[in-house]
Amino acid sequence: MGRFTEDELKIAKSVDLVDLAADVHIPLKKVGRVFSIEGMDSAIIFNRSTWYRYSRGVGGSTIDFLMYFQDMEYKEAVSYLLDFAGYIRSDSAAHRTEKKIKADTDDRKPKQKEKVPFVLPKKADHCRGLYAYLTKRRKLSSRIIHHWLKHGLMYESVPYRNIVFLGKRADGKVMFASQRGIRDAYGKPFKGDVPGNDKKYGVNLINPESTELCVYEAAIDAMSDMDFRQDYETSILALGMVSDGPLQTILQEHPEIKTLDLCLDNDIPGRAAAKKLGRKYVLEGYEVYLRLPPFGKDHNFFLQCEKENRALWKQARHIHALHGRNVRETEHRKNREENLSHMSNPTASDMQRFVDICNKKQRRVASR
Repeated sequence: MGRFTEDELKIAKSVDLVDLAADVHIPLKKVGRVFSIEGMDSAIIFNRSTWYRYSRGVGGSTIDFLMYFQDMEYKEAVSYLLDFAGYIRSDSAAHRTEKKIKADTDDRKPKQKEKVPFVLPKKADHCRGLYAYLTKRRKLSSRIIHHWLKHGLMYESVPYRNIVFLGKRADGKVMFASQRGIRDAYGKPFKGDVPGNDKKYGVNLINPESTELCVYEAAIDAMSDMDFRQDYETSILALGMVSDGPLQTILQEHPEIKTLDLCLDNDIPGRAAAKKLGRKYVLEGYEVYLRLPPFGKDHNFFLQCEKENRALWKQARHIHALHGRNVRETEHRKNREENLSHMSNPTASDMQRFVDICNKKQRRVASR
């Protein structure tokens, strides 16, 4: 097959992206004037011809859409689009037999992706990098880090030294895992799910005696809010997204939960998702509260600001106390110097006062 002409590429890119998504079995939902992919609220289709996935920073035309979501090669994607548009290439149509055309059409159909095995990254023999990142960069306490490690919710991996957060089934089996880089001081942080995981699960810590569940977008936000409120009893769930697939699974596995605290991010997607989920689960009979961060984008940002403010306040109190002590020491030194100067250079009144004191002592001794 030869190179594609400019007209052929224009035809391929002019295919209606909404119709194309339906043809390759990618479910969409209409959100205002745009469409989003179900389960990927950050993937938006604009003008039915272009798309962008904000959480990954990728997007483009219909060709890029097939290459990204259907794992097609460039030529395969363009050929599929031309066939979808009903276009037949003139340079090859005359030489194709009916059998050949059918074979080519079958080859251009989207390939079914093979199930990727779910294999967790290798665990490191220590957690020094994990502790350093979470305490110094994220301002989390050692207590909350130890609590999460104790319950098997995370570990440090090798050889890349990422934090691996784990989502477990009710029986304790790990079903979901996401990674977060800890060496991103001078660049964009690495984030990504472990291939083959089940996105119906999220990072969770369920207390069977608690009827309340706090729902977060990210695991570090869940840790931050627990650390700030010193709450180690209420059940928590980190979705890893703004979709509620993991929440539905948890509620099915734990019918004792009756109250939901939606602690999502305090940004436009987070607030919109909180309102949407709030309405949904109120109608399902749950008691729902919206508990967004008081200020800042998320709960970890809020925690960092609070701890920095506490440190500044402590430092200011120390300086104030030190300043007061210095003032008192200065006054005491001044008084002592004045007394010493009187003793070394006594005046007539000082001498008379000394004589009067001596006479009083003599009278008291004589009276005895």
